[in-house]
Amino acid sequence: MFSSHKKMTATGEPEAREDPSVGGAPATITTPTTIIAPSPIPVPSDVPMPNSNGSGNGAGNHRSTIVIESQTKRRVSIISDPPMIGGNGGIGTGYDNPAYEQNPRRKISQTSTHSHTDIGPARRKSILKDTAPHDNESDRVSTHSYENYRQNALDVLNAKYNGHQMGHAGGGSSNGGANYVEESWMYTFCLKCRGEEPSASWEPPFWQKIFPYPLCPTFRTVSRLISIILIGVLIWVTAFVIIGDSAAPGGQLFGLVVLTVAANFGGYLMSLTTLPRLIGMLLVGILFQNVGWADIDGDFSKVTAHLRKFALTIILTRAGLEMEPEAFKKVYKTILKLGIIPWCVEAVVMAVMSHFLLDLPWMWSFLLGSIIAAVSPAVVVPCLFRLRTKGYGVAKGIPTLVVAVAGVDDALSVAIFGIISTVMFSDKGLAYQIAQAPVCILGGLGFGVVWGSLARIFPEKGDAYVVPLRTLLLFTGGLMAIYGSEELGFEGAGPLAVVFSAFVSNLFWCKDGWDVEDNPVSTAFEIFWMIFEPILFGLTGATIKIRELDSHTVSIGAACIFTGAILRIFTTAGIAFGDRLNTKEKFFVGLSWMAKATVQAALGPVALKHLGEDATEEERNWANIVQTICVFSIVLTAPLGAILISVTGTKLLTKTKQPQDLSGWRRSHRPSIRDISIIDEEEEREDPEIPEDKETHDNTLNNAHIPTISYTYNT
Repeated sequence: MFSSHKKMTATGEPEAREDPSVGGAPATITTPTTIIAPSPIPVPSDVPMPNSNGSGNGAGNHRSTIVIESQTKRRVSIISDPPMIGGNGGIGTGYDNPAYEQNPRRKISQTSTHSHTDIGPARRKSILKDTAPHDNESDRVSTHSYENYRQNALDVLNAKYNGHQMGHAGGGSSNGGANYVEESWMYTFCLKCRGEEPSASWEPPFWQKIFPYPLCPTFRTVSRLISIILIGVLIWVTAFVIIGDSAAPGGQLFGLVVLTVAANFGGYLMSLTTLPRLIGMLLVGILFQNVGWADIDGDFSKVTAHLRKFALTIILTRAGLEMEPEAFKKVYKTILKLGIIPWCVEAVVMAVMSHFLLDLPWMWSFLLGSIIAAVSPAVVVPCLFRLRTKGYGVAKGIPTLVVAVAGVDDALSVAIFGIISTVMFSDKGLAYQIAQAPVCILGGLGFGVVWGSLARIFPEKGDAYVVPLRTLLLFTGGLMAIYGSEELGFEGAGPLAVVFSAFVSNLFWCKDGWDVEDNPVSTAFEIFWMIFEPILFGLTGATIKIRELDSHTVSIGAACIFTGAILRIFTTAGIAFGDRLNTKEKFFVGLSWMAKATVQAALGPVALKHLGEDATEEERNWANIVQTICVFSIVLTAPLGAILISVTGTKLLTKTKQPQDLSGWRRSHRPSIRDISIIDEEEEREDPEIPEDKETHDNTLNNAHIPTISYTYNT
């Protein structure tokens, strides 16, 4: 049974409601409801009905009828959120029962004509970001939109320019220069350099008069830059007091800081061309080394070696966090097939060619092959994101497949490299060398399961500090795996442990309610990568001394790199049977995996660092060849891979009718691995077949006997 409560007037009569009809026309109000009692509801005849002017007089000149319709009913869930009133929730918007719709992003029923995409995909806010509203009057006064920027500042500039032109013309009119500033190339260039801000920017009232947008940066950008500079200066002063001359201008630590800042700026300039930022960082490192501004040799090489291990830990952790466990279980056979077989082909081709053409021993050749065969998500993901936003390849989940395989590829490369390097630089017996592969694989996977399980239990999921604690726990566990496996003599186990611990912890966190697309721990590791990316690629570029390069090594190395990449492309196209990909899509997937960057930058100089003081000159020459080819693989394949993905993607992939709107769940303005999630994209085909929702179907059957009550009021 249920009870209804009516608001009464002072005279004891029920309060009249305002008639929604216009001009006194009859109004028909149909309200589908779910009723527990099967008996009809009587409508008292003395209930006052509203007239055309919206007032109730209690007269009996209104006629009410009850129409019972046997239609399919739906069960409306009761949500504690306040109702959405106004905006898109008004009458006539096409929503079922809009006045009582609690969540506008919820699809009401299986056959509803609207969905959450009408408003935008729902997305949880990261708890790393302060989303509290700032109800400060001073903040509201000077908050400007981009339209206000143009109205306030650009109009003034246009007026000044037009007045200047009229003065030169002797008072004549100049209608052609009304929008001179906005039509100039400088305006277009500056607008391209400005990124979209996630929210309105506060700024002083005089800011737009002095620094008009977009010809000048916003106050938010300038204040952020000033904050970073102040933090850097304070850290440098503290380091100078503690360390001494090494942190002073001219010291090695000071040179590393300058190299990192310059590499970050070089990456920003390169990003304006839509090429990967890491290319600019690498070129800045090469420039600093060859003009004498970088000094990373001597005792300081130990510091750079530790920085590379930190960067490697971040790379592998992000590779594990980007894999969605549920989707991985569905297509793991395809991911493993396309990740392992093409990798083996490219590694073997690189090893054989370098052995016969560069005179490297077999162990050194396979060491080089294990590094070169790795794929760089840092290059692939931004390009795939741009294609995905335009609707290319999303129907078959091609961006998802490419990113998932890249993560497996990196883990395999680092693990095999660790096993080979341990065998090469170890003086232990044959049994120890034979045990390398099984111990590294089983030990890495076992540590990953244990540490990933601990990351679920500790800290407790309701802890107020769960995000920073989980981040630090995962990061310190990865560092322990990398350093511990190296100390124990099983270097290949560490990388596998890092990737698998991140994957297992992400599996448990998703079961606890976290979303892969908005994982705050992954956001934290993205921040770590923003810090270590210019350090890693700046240092890698600084290892190249152009005057000492051998033209024969460079040319033969380039031939080996491109031969391995081409054979990998054809291998991928040949084995991708049964994966619902046509011939064009198979070749595109193969092209996407030719770009090299992160693993090559992290592991290229490692072999040279492993050599002791008693190493022969020939061994040092082999290590230099490995390092040089790794760096040139980045220079040659990273920009070429980015260009090929962008150009061939529109030619080889099928475009869906409606491009994907990713602005709602994209976490930052910078392209990153987290921009593409591993999801089931079958519903994004051109002609999607929406599967029947079981819960909606059951609710429809359970409510089929309940009538719909329609009230018709005529004046």
